[in-house]
Amino acid sequence: MISRHLPTSADGAVDRRRILRAVLTAAAAGLVFAALVVPDQVGRLKAGQSVPTAFLRIPLEGLLGAALLLALPRRPRRPVAVLLGVGLGVLTVLKVFNIGFLNVLGRRFNPVLDWPLLGNGYDYLVGTSGRVTAIGAAAGAAVLAAGVVALLTLSVVRLSGFVVRYPRPAARAITAGVAAWTVFALVGTQLFVGAPVASDAAAVLARNTALQVPRAVQDKKAFAALARADAFRDVPADRLLTGLRGKDVVFVFVESYGRAALQNSKIAALVDPALAAGAQGLAAAGFSARSGYLTSSTYGGGSWLAHATMHSGLWIDNEQRYRQLVSGDRLTLPRLFQRAGWHTAAFEPGNTKAWPEGDFYGYRQVHDSRTMGYRGPKFAWSSMPDQYVFATFQREVYGRVTQPVMAELTLTSSHTPWTVTPEMVEWDAVGDGAVFGPMAAAAEDAQTLRSNPARVRAAYGRSIAYSLTSTLSWAQRYGDDDLVLVVLGDHQAKPVVSGRSGRDVPISVVTKDRAVLDRVAGWGWEDGLRPSRKAPVTRMDAFRDRFLTTFAAPAPARSAH
Repeated sequence: MISRHLPTSADGAVDRRRILRAVLTAAAAGLVFAALVVPDQVGRLKAGQSVPTAFLRIPLEGLLGAALLLALPRRPRRPVAVLLGVGLGVLTVLKVFNIGFLNVLGRRFNPVLDWPLLGNGYDYLVGTSGRVTAIGAAAGAAVLAAGVVALLTLSVVRLSGFVVRYPRPAARAITAGVAAWTVFALVGTQLFVGAPVASDAAAVLARNTALQVPRAVQDKKAFAALARADAFRDVPADRLLTGLRGKDVVFVFVESYGRAALQNSKIAALVDPALAAGAQGLAAAGFSARSGYLTSSTYGGGSWLAHATMHSGLWIDNEQRYRQLVSGDRLTLPRLFQRAGWHTAAFEPGNTKAWPEGDFYGYRQVHDSRTMGYRGPKFAWSSMPDQYVFATFQREVYGRVTQPVMAELTLTSSHTPWTVTPEMVEWDAVGDGAVFGPMAAAAEDAQTLRSNPARVRAAYGRSIAYSLTSTLSWAQRYGDDDLVLVVLGDHQAKPVVSGRSGRDVPISVVTKDRAVLDRVAGWGWEDGLRPSRKAPVTRMDAFRDRFLTTFAAPAPARSAH
């Protein structure tokens, strides 16, 4: 027996075409509804929250769009529906980007400034998963984005036809929806933070996206003015860095070394022993240290932005500012050291191709993954272990160059995905890196590791401990009375590791020369390698001028200790 509730044809058979049309219309409505209401924080839901609750919302944009299509004459209705569908598709793709950026970089995607980061993401996939996988992922993402836009456009066009086919029920539904939206908006009902029941998420995203273009233009002008204002531009070379004359100044950037490494108890349980052992060894060799925190200009990634901020004294938090900086003539710390007579060098194992920015920064020598003579295996993304970087620096610069050295070493063993961490070997056994071969075989599967946040944090902690051990072991073995070692993080690790612990990174000055530490006493930094929770915090862009001022001033009186 055929149900009397099913649409039938004249001969009594079920009209499958009408059922199919109804199913397609319902699917179109579901897709459009989901695109309108899903918040870009859905990937960051806390315990007790569920993904389905993110959809319990009333989208104002859907109601207004339906009302507009219902009111329009037949001829302009279809092109307007296409335009609305394309716009909704583009906004949905932007939401997906936001979800990804929030979970990796702790901020939303900027469609004006962040496109270059997609290339960096592709390079990361090449480094961790291979070129074939990276190409497949990029192609798949492009096809998926185009498919989303096309599917939502078709869905809006289909719904526009449905609305005008049933104008009175549609008008009543729109009126009831607007009334409910208004009530929930006035009450301020939220199922969780950032997801009000009265939703206008799509409209807000569209407005903010539109405003980013003029904001980017205005920021470009403002940044150009900031870059021109440089108190050290005309300082004679013989008055620069006088408090460090004859010293070898080595800046070591430890990838992803952030406050969470010291203040998340489970991570600190892995990092603290490395710091304690390093401090003990350094003290036995005659070294002392002072430590504090810097607030990085980036979070979760974008290391080059932090390096640029540190060396330029300008807040570099996006690609536009970075490109402006390196195409200009701003004086950086390396260039100022070079001007004052130091031999400047950079060791950048994460670079796999030419780095023209090295000339901008003022490095006479630049060593990268292609030129450091490494013959061992990769360790996940990292092209070589940190200990090898130090061994190469020792061989090529620190143990070889006769004039004072200013160098930057960027350590990558603590770079995500933390699937494998090298182990220390005897310094005399480092050689060409082949000794590290067996260690790389212990790598975990990246997808398996990502599925367990506790294991991710533990792997991260082990990698930071290794990077710090490499640094402090090198200083203990090779550092002499003229070494001034500045060890700092570039940014906090991604949110799965660092949570909501901000952008602060530890920084330490290590030296045997007490006069150097006396000069920085005014910074309020704490003794030792491990800054406490209450240690002073300074913005990273303030470091350059503070450093230059401190080491150009007359030497302070020696402290009692």
